[in-house]
Amino acid sequence: MARWLRYTHDGSDGFGRLDGETIVVHEGDLFGEATPTGATLALAEVTVGLPCRPSKYIALWNNFHAAAEKQGLARPAAPLFFVKPPNTYRASGETVTAPEGVGRLLFEGELGIVIGRRGRDLTPETAAAHIFGYTCVNDVTALEVLKADPSFVQWTRSKGFDGFGPFGPFIATDLDPDTLDVAVRVNGRERQRYPLADMIFRPHEVVALVSQGLTLEPGDLIACGTSNGAGPIPKGARVEVEIAGIGVLSNDFA
Repeated sequence: MARWLRYTHDGSDGFGRLDGETIVVHEGDLFGEATPTGATLALAEVTVGLPCRPSKYIALWNNFHAAAEKQGLARPAAPLFFVKPPNTYRASGETVTAPEGVGRLLFEGELGIVIGRRGRDLTPETAAAHIFGYTCVNDVTALEVLKADPSFVQWTRSKGFDGFGPFGPFIATDLDPDTLDVAVRVNGRERQRYPLADMIFRPHEVVALVSQGLTLEPGDLIACGTSNGAGPIPKGARVEVEIAGIGVLSNDFA
């Protein structure tokens, strides 16, 4: 397993592989030819940034058996998803400021799939080779905006405000999601925990089905949806999403 990150150090951006608390600096392309430079940096000396910059951030709805059962939802025939725009992206450690008047915010801790190779119309068998790794995601929602108009469910607006798509801090490769849990803490108190083995569509199935007629590019992010336990974010709270082997995504909410 390897964990990759992007960072800023002394005003310069870079990327590398994390070895304990040390960054092994690389050059080239994270999703192409990444070559060690021979230099290292201490993790404590850098500002961790977004681990990648997706051309699109696709987020799934109704992808866990337990949540579907609790909400009385049928198993979907294919992944149900929406797209979060780039203005939502925030790195771990950055503050998310809610717009005035949007009402309550909801956290949704999720596993994120990071695409490593361009592909379209993939099969479940070929899709696995297009998965570079996995990261932590918080799919933030303005709950009252979502259903404010009875004629139209506002997925894009309620989930598309500035900063409503934090992810990171690292991309971990060679993980088996079936062995992992997603945990969310609000001000240090655990509020959500669920097993990724309960997914309706496995990661390789998600990638294959989403790619039908839709080209996936290196660095694209697919959030796998959340399960039971998603809850409110109090103003001023710190929300942490943790997945073993990846790390802790931490953001303050103002």
